[in-house]
Amino acid sequence: MKTKRASKKEILGWAMFDFANQAYTLLIITVIFGDLFTRVIVGDADNDYRLGNLLWSLSLATSYFLVVISAPVFGAIMDYSAARKQFLFASYVLTVVATALLYFVAPGFVLLGVLLIIVSNYAYSIGESFIASFLPDLGPPEDQGKISGFGWALGYVGGLVSTAFALMFLGEVSLENFDNVRWVGPYAAAFFLITAIPTFLWVRERRQGRRLPRHRDYLNMGMTRVRESLRDLRGYRDLAVFLLSVFFSMSGIYIIISFTFVYGAQVIGWDEQTRVLMFVTVQVTATLGAIGFGFIQDRIGARLTYNITLFLWILAILLIYATPQMTLWLRDAFDVQWQAQHVFLVVGTLAGMCLGACQSATRALVGIFSPSDKAAEFFGFWGLSNKLAGIVGLVGIGLLQVAVGLHQAILFCAVLFFLAFIVVMFVDQTRGRARAEASIDSAPTP
Repeated sequence: MKTKRASKKEILGWAMFDFANQAYTLLIITVIFGDLFTRVIVGDADNDYRLGNLLWSLSLATSYFLVVISAPVFGAIMDYSAARKQFLFASYVLTVVATALLYFVAPGFVLLGVLLIIVSNYAYSIGESFIASFLPDLGPPEDQGKISGFGWALGYVGGLVSTAFALMFLGEVSLENFDNVRWVGPYAAAFFLITAIPTFLWVRERRQGRRLPRHRDYLNMGMTRVRESLRDLRGYRDLAVFLLSVFFSMSGIYIIISFTFVYGAQVIGWDEQTRVLMFVTVQVTATLGAIGFGFIQDRIGARLTYNITLFLWILAILLIYATPQMTLWLRDAFDVQWQAQHVFLVVGTLAGMCLGACQSATRALVGIFSPSDKAAEFFGFWGLSNKLAGIVGLVGIGLLQVAVGLHQAILFCAVLFFLAFIVVMFVDQTRGRARAEASIDSAPTP
């Protein structure tokens, strides 16, 4: 049976979680705390910050590993018990509390910083899978690109709003300004706490929970359903192959999200004004990319849209790597006095556009390929693929930058996006959608 489109209010409520949680992504992972951790809290400047970069990578990778081993089980439990909102609320509260506690991570308190990043990023990341599992309930497959794109776009607006105020009032990342910039944790937590409230008020749980058989518990039931779904996944060939492509593409994206501003500070050597401009540029272009490609993918197909974004990602990474050389060439060819940070800012527009579009397309495709009665479970596998990607990508870049430096190591991203491009050529969107719809029609009525 075809899914009816949800009300505008409910879709807005669902998208508000993206609006709210971008404060964590940007302020903690991308723009401020990652830079603060590597350069101030760890602060091994004499070694080009390689220890700080490695610890940052391993902390994030550990949190993603925890998601990998728990998300599919939680997804199975949520599908069986119809308890998605309760799980989402628990992840939301844990994210808020652990993020607020980052205030106490002072220079030299490296272990505390590592532990709080692991906990807060785990809670935030698994919440992404929980909120995504509602997508198939919000509209038919032909509308899910627009709905997913709207969520990503509203998320980038939330990131723009939350981070603009933070940059304005917290100031630069430096030891001298530490007493101000340490408030980034409580600020991000408060923003998430308040702006996610509409999600819990307006989003509905449409399915009815089922009682457990006697002598069974949810953990064992969840693990049993995961084993069964892994077997069943062979029947969803296009979803399985697509998740492999997502693994490679998200490996690259996790590196970009976690190291863009670290790269700007350490390799490009930008000043505070350019750092702020880069943030604004990425947010605006990511918003436009998510909205624009959301409509495009409903016309030309999410898979083709995804292919286009992968090609653009490869181009963006090569330009990021070549920024210092391009700057010298532009100076000689056009007699201009541009600095590397200015060229890097221009390249950031392409990367920002790809960021919103690529993530929106992957979420929409998983929604299209997932039967509604297995939505939370299959989005759990999507989360598993994403977080495995985060582990491989971040550990890979962390080890590579220790060996060859961050500038050379960034090329690892281009390799990952190329592998994603090759794998997705074996995905048939029409066939995958038909398989999901056939599963819904044949499912027994509870």
